[in-house]
Amino acid sequence: MLSTGALRAHLLAARLAGPVATSREESLRSYRLFAARDPRVLLGLDPERGWGEGDLLRLMADKCGVSADPSHVSGPDVIDPERTVAALEAFAGRLREAATAGSCVLFGTGHPHRLLGFYAGLAEAMSAAGCVVLTPAQGACVDMTTRFGVRTHRIAYVRGVALVREPGVRAPGSATGVHSHSPLPVRVALGALAEAGGPLPDLVVGDHGWVCGAGQLGVEAIGLADTDDPALFVGEAEGRVSVAVPLDDAVRSDYYHPLARYVLGRASLTGRQEWP
Repeated sequence: MLSTGALRAHLLAARLAGPVATSREESLRSYRLFAARDPRVLLGLDPERGWGEGDLLRLMADKCGVSADPSHVSGPDVIDPERTVAALEAFAGRLREAATAGSCVLFGTGHPHRLLGFYAGLAEAMSAAGCVVLTPAQGACVDMTTRFGVRTHRIAYVRGVALVREPGVRAPGSATGVHSHSPLPVRVALGALAEAGGPLPDLVVGDHGWVCGAGQLGVEAIGLADTDDPALFVGEAEGRVSVAVPLDDAVRSDYYHPLARYVLGRASLTGRQEWP
């Protein structure tokens, strides 16, 4: 199993933590938009309290390790690797509990180009442990707002992980999907399960709208989030997201393989042997 020291070194070397590619300007812009309750950054969350920019900056400093200084307005943002390691421990602990209980689990990502392999490895291990990996609403249409206006997408599953893609862009078996922050896909997926009489997921694992959208509907959710995704950390602070792991969510896909190995090891689950 990957040691904690090796994981910490990898986080820094791959820029998953430490100085990351997400800029301070991007993060502060997201905090401003979240404070104004812009749906583009709420990710399906309806905050219970009013979160001002200062509140969000203090929260993100506590959860991620970003600078709490409001006069720091430029340059790369910073994630404390110790916070990432601690959150991955909690993430693995929740997976271990779900595996022990034989839970129903739904995996979904808005970052299929980067994070599909990470979630797919977890989904395969959870299935091997006796969990039911749900794949509801396969092929269902979802009308999502994009910078080009409202576009119809379809829900697809690759290796047990939900993503969305524009119809006709790729073959059905393709792993390629679109980058999405929308909570609509998880709402459609959960709605399909409810209409069919269940079972509903005991746990949703993912990012962006998959986590916040599920948490807002009362389904336990855990996931990964960058410094410009305050919604997951607000959800965690308000009790609707169980675990939010701070890391850069847009580095090379293979850089997440050691994280998956670490999580599976800590969760006492068997992972893919071909991972480097």
